[in-house]
Amino acid sequence: MNDALLAQPEELLAEHGAVLVDCRFSLADPGEGRNLFQGGHVPGACYLHLNEDMSGPVAQHGGRHPLPDAAHFAQLLARHGIGPDTPVIAYDDSRFAFAARLWWLMRSLGYRAPRLLDGGYQAFLAVGGEPAITIEAVQPARAHAPADFSGYCDIEDLRQAQRAGALLVDSREEKRYQGLEEPIDPVAGHIPGAINRPWQGVTCAAGKALDLSGQREHWGDALESGQIVVYCGSGVTACVNLFSLALLGRDDATLYAGSWSDWCSYL
Repeated sequence: MNDALLAQPEELLAEHGAVLVDCRFSLADPGEGRNLFQGGHVPGACYLHLNEDMSGPVAQHGGRHPLPDAAHFAQLLARHGIGPDTPVIAYDDSRFAFAARLWWLMRSLGYRAPRLLDGGYQAFLAVGGEPAITIEAVQPARAHAPADFSGYCDIEDLRQAQRAGALLVDSREEKRYQGLEEPIDPVAGHIPGAINRPWQGVTCAAGKALDLSGQREHWGDALESGQIVVYCGSGVTACVNLFSLALLGRDDATLYAGSWSDWCSYL
């Protein structure tokens, strides 16, 4: 397993040389993550908000969390001292749910992929980490003009991939996949032909990534598929499954960026 994609909480107690990004967020309360950050965070960390920083404007189609504009996102990273080769450690307190979004966005732009803090913010506290409430000034990085995001598809690309035999993976909880409940989107169910691999299966209850055997068990025979396209409700927690695939050496999987919230907007 590619453990180099993970950072251990003990590293944050010593000089680590990375820019720290706090990605805590709550879908139920979009202001909660920032409030938590202001109340205590890993010393030196900056904060990125899922809706305001890691997503673009919502429209009729494209899902609840469209990808941000690539140039604007690169400028945002630069303001926080992050350039294409900057080492970054990202964390949340939701089993990689939001930190993995930053991991995918940066990797997709061709940046050095962040490492994710194994166990998140609570793991940092558990090893004796002392939270800070001050926000440190940073030296901005040189502005970078990236190409567009790569490794994702829209609904038409998805249909073409399905016709070509791609495996489609739904990352939502089983009840949402089965259409038994839908607390967020206006339509319940899943995209025809998709299998279900809930994103929570990548970590244990404490938010630490499962070991190699656990990751392989999570995917099962799906790992043998040629082309894999992963989606969730809005393209956020699907990134946890994409991170799991990267841990296993599968860097070729595609994100359906609009995910179910885009798909059902056409029904």
